[in-house]
Formats: sequence, structure tokens, C-alpha cells
Amino acid sequence: MVSVDDLETNKKFAEQEQADFPMLSDPDKKVANAYGVLGPAPPDPSRRQNARRWTFYIGPDGTILFIDKAVSTATAGEDLAKKLDELKIKKK
Repeated sequence: MVSVDDLETNKKFAEQEQADFPMLSDPDKKVANAYGVLGPAPPDPSRRQNARRWTFYIGPDGTILFIDKAVSTATAGEDLAKKLDELKIKKK
């Protein structure tokens, strides 16, 4: 998971949600920009620019296999498992 939040905010989120997966803190938005997920800059400079909630499925060779641009937080886990099966990604 990549977030444009700072490290401390991401640590609190991970603890609160009991996240058991790696997270990358990207407050300078370099990774988000490279993947093209930055939303439009808000007209009010006191508000922050957020990243779109997309899921990138990346193969072992680094090739992007699929981009899900319609992520639902309510079904994200199920959707992820289904797409991994569709892509024939081996389970560990």
C-alpha cells in the first residue's frame, strides 16, 4: 500500500487497522505521481492533494498486469482475491 500521508499518520493507521502488510509513506508524492494516481490539485491551497484509490497488480517481473480504477473499500479484499485468481497468481 502506498499513501501520500506522512510516516506517523501511516503508523497510526496501521496500528488502528491492525494492518499486516507493507506500507510506503509517500508525502512528497513522487510514487503517486509516477503511477499517475494524483487527483487534481484542490483550489484551496490549505487543502491537500490526495491520491486516487487504485489497485495495481504487478507481476514478479515488474509488469503491470491490471489496474483496478474502481476500488470499493467495502469489498476490496474479496475483489483482490478474485482478481488474483483471474490473473492466475499462485497462492503462497
